[in-house]
Amino acid sequence: MSTARPEPAAIRRRPPLRGALDLVRGFLIGMAELVPGVSGGTVALVTGVYDELIDSASHVLGALRALVRGPDRWSRARAELARSDWWLLGPVFAGMVAAVLTMAGVMGAFVGDHPEHARGLFLGLVAASVAVPLMLLPPRAGGPRRGLDVLCVVGGAVAAFLLTGLAGGREVEEPALVWVFLAAAVAICALVVPGISGSFFLLAVGLYAPTLAAVDERNLVYIAVFAAGAAVGLGSFVQLLRYLLDHRRRTTLLVMAGLMVGSLRALWPWQEGQSEVDGEAKGAGTMVAPYDPLGGPVLLALLGAAIVVVLILVERRAAARAA
Repeated sequence: MSTARPEPAAIRRRPPLRGALDLVRGFLIGMAELVPGVSGGTVALVTGVYDELIDSASHVLGALRALVRGPDRWSRARAELARSDWWLLGPVFAGMVAAVLTMAGVMGAFVGDHPEHARGLFLGLVAASVAVPLMLLPPRAGGPRRGLDVLCVVGGAVAAFLLTGLAGGREVEEPALVWVFLAAAVAICALVVPGISGSFFLLAVGLYAPTLAAVDERNLVYIAVFAAGAAVGLGSFVQLLRYLLDHRRRTTLLVMAGLMVGSLRALWPWQEGQSEVDGEAKGAGTMVAPYDPLGGPVLLALLGAAIVVVLILVERRAAARAA
């Protein structure tokens, strides 16, 4: 994997024949966003399209801002849209939508009926994925400063570890649409940050199950309000993230690696939900000693790690051929 941020010209020359692969990538990203504790940004990193997605999305948002603010609205908007890689955005977005529409009920049942196995699989996926941002690190300007690097990783890990402890929120049966809008605006930011799960945030505020149910049942009002909130949140955050990747790339990638490490707390297979252990109330994100089932989660964790390793090798080979 290249450690340098790709140039726009290289992005525009992306072969359209890779559309099928990008469709699969989008499907995987969409599935990741359905699982509490797993970030779609992590999948985008592993599959090698993270930088390109952030860059292209920022140009789309720039076009929307040009239409609102002016002057020369249409010409500026067309210029921004022309800089987006639609051969990438189109298939990835289509894959994400397909995953959400077809897999919401399946993933909800898998996570709900087999929580230890689900967390085991995604523990392996995310744990192996921690290597990806570290592989993308550019050299630090002014020479190595290992203490600062360690601080970035540890800070991100501690932040994610503490945030996952907040996911004990009870399900909101009939959430107000204003609350749905605000929650979507925050949760969508997690879509583009590896290590932070938008689904886990929804779980924390009690909107995970209602959102999956709304998608599965085609509740168009709920979906429209959620989509509007997501659009506002994404438009507010992507530009900041693009700036950080352009100007503080090494620090940003190190923090991302730390966030992914800290998020593993949510994916430890053996946890207690809304119950009591040793007389003490336990919420989501409370890790306990392994219990039955044991073999299944361990094997699935190894499978998840192996999948990531294969994806990394495939992406590195593809990048080498393109170079």
